[in-house]
Amino acid sequence: MPFFVALAVFSIDRFTKLAALGLMRGYSVKVIPGLLKLTLVLNDGAAFGLFKGRAAFFVLISVSIIVAIIIYLVRTRPVDKMVSLALGLILGGALGNLADRIVIGRVIDFIDLGVWPVFNIADSCITIGASLLIFSVFIKR
Repeated sequence: MPFFVALAVFSIDRFTKLAALGLMRGYSVKVIPGLLKLTLVLNDGAAFGLFKGRAAFFVLISVSIIVAIIIYLVRTRPVDKMVSLALGLILGGALGNLADRIVIGRVIDFIDLGVWPVFNIADSCITIGASLLIFSVFIKR
């Protein structure tokens, strides 16, 4: 299951990023006035635009996380569905952002809530996956 989730996240992320890159050059599109607009941002930093210009570092970190998750999944084959889902979401998101960094040197962001830095599907999946992992740890205790 986690590899299917990762493939689905990666595919949706790539499709939406390429659509944003192709359709939104230099302007924002209001989707839900006052709540959601689409704004193309090419981010060469980390979350919230922190640590700009450190692409090689982020590629190394992403590859390390991806390899660690794959090794864990192959060796342990977790039966806990929440852990499997969480790792699939993180893996797919990490692969999506890594693809951006390798291909264009920056991450394509486009979801703009106005009160939060612009982000993408991969970022959302990584955040949701990490939250599920933390939640599953607390449930087991």
